[in-house]
Amino acid sequence: MSATDIQPTQDEPTRRAARPQGPRRLGLSGKLLLLTIPLVMIAGMLIYVPAIANFWMNRLNDRLAAANTAALVLDAAPSGMVPESLSRQILKSIGARGVAIKLGQQRRLLASADLPAAIDHDLDIRSMSVWDAITGSFQMMLETGNQTIRIVGPAPGGAQFIEVVTDELPIRLAMYRFSRNVLIVSLLIAGLTAGLVYLALHYLFVRPMRRLTASLVGFHENPESSAGIIVPSQRGDEIGVAERELSDMQRDLMSMLNQKSRLAALGLAVSKINHDLRNLLASAQLLSDQLASVPDPRVQRFAPKLVRSLERAIAFCQSTLSYGRAQEAAPDRRMILIETVVTEVRETAGLAADASIAWVSAIERGLSVDADPDQLFRVLLNLVRNAAQALETQSSGAIGPRQIRITGRREGAVAILEVSDTGPGVPETTRGHLFEAFQSSGRPGGSGLGLAIAAELVRAHGGDIHLVEGTIGATFRIVIPDRPVELQIIRNERARA
Repeated sequence: MSATDIQPTQDEPTRRAARPQGPRRLGLSGKLLLLTIPLVMIAGMLIYVPAIANFWMNRLNDRLAAANTAALVLDAAPSGMVPESLSRQILKSIGARGVAIKLGQQRRLLASADLPAAIDHDLDIRSMSVWDAITGSFQMMLETGNQTIRIVGPAPGGAQFIEVVTDELPIRLAMYRFSRNVLIVSLLIAGLTAGLVYLALHYLFVRPMRRLTASLVGFHENPESSAGIIVPSQRGDEIGVAERELSDMQRDLMSMLNQKSRLAALGLAVSKINHDLRNLLASAQLLSDQLASVPDPRVQRFAPKLVRSLERAIAFCQSTLSYGRAQEAAPDRRMILIETVVTEVRETAGLAADASIAWVSAIERGLSVDADPDQLFRVLLNLVRNAAQALETQSSGAIGPRQIRITGRREGAVAILEVSDTGPGVPETTRGHLFEAFQSSGRPGGSGLGLAIAAELVRAHGGDIHLVEGTIGATFRIVIPDRPVELQIIRNERARA
């Protein structure tokens, strides 16, 4: 990772600002209101259709009821004893032009006034269905002019039926007035219902959705700030679940972004000092080469170790950024004696002359491991340094000796190494993310990278590293299997033999 690796992060605000902003569209509240009003109007229309048909039928029945009353009066008078003026007055009072009744096989015209030459429509109330009533009412409303209709219905007494001839214009005008009143009432009900439905849905759904939207927008603006994290409500429905899940997701993302930012800052800082540090170490290596030519026996004893340490330091500087930029280099595996590596780890960690921390090595005699010596050295050095730091931070009143113990054994084609200490151990809260970057074991001053690097190197060997449960302090077990031997290599070796 270098300065160029984090350039997209620096350009992120510019990219967000340059994002095109389209025209402001209708919000969820407006869409909800526009949807509620026509739905209520449709419901009102569905109520209006049977209502106007029922009103039309009632008007026709009113005409028949008035005609029945007039028929009783006219039929009770002796034949020819009702003056024509009185008949016209009776017909005018019931809004009819003629009234007839059928008794047996005889059809009798009780009264008439200005009867047309032809009747435009015949309506038989006795056999009219609901659908006929709906279609008939709308047909009358859509007609124009003053047409005449004959209404046939049941008659009182022993008569078979009664007929009344009337104008349809008064009925049509009454239907218009009824429709206007229904429309006004429907609009009032629609507005009131739409308002109540809107307020209810706004409180139950729109406001929580606005909170979720505002939290998403605020978190998008500044995902590394906890101010944009939504505070979930106590609702138990789907919106409450969405709020709680969103809150957890935002917290996880914020933690992840903080870790990524820390890694980016670390990579940027290391990239700045890497060049100069390598130059300084190269100069120290040149001086150590000159020191190796000094004939002093003590110098000759420690000079090779110093040179080797400087070579490792230079190699570490060259691969410092490999964890953040890419994977570690593939291990150069070969069979090595583990005792030599362990001795070098103790000397590098400064524990050879440290009498305050006891060093116990319990490794099988002649134990060899199929591994990269430099990478195995780094793994053990990280574990030993972690153990030493844990013992150094241990309280002075702790009971028992301060000790680091390294054991090694072979089980078939697998080499098992264990690094343990008598320190305070690993806290339970950090065990789930122990081998992740920047997830330290709770020790103050730790960078949180040692165990992550060790785990990566062990996995590159096809092995495994884990924390052993139920031990005093902390015990890390490393399992490294031998490479499988290919049959072709065996055949080649036998052919050469």
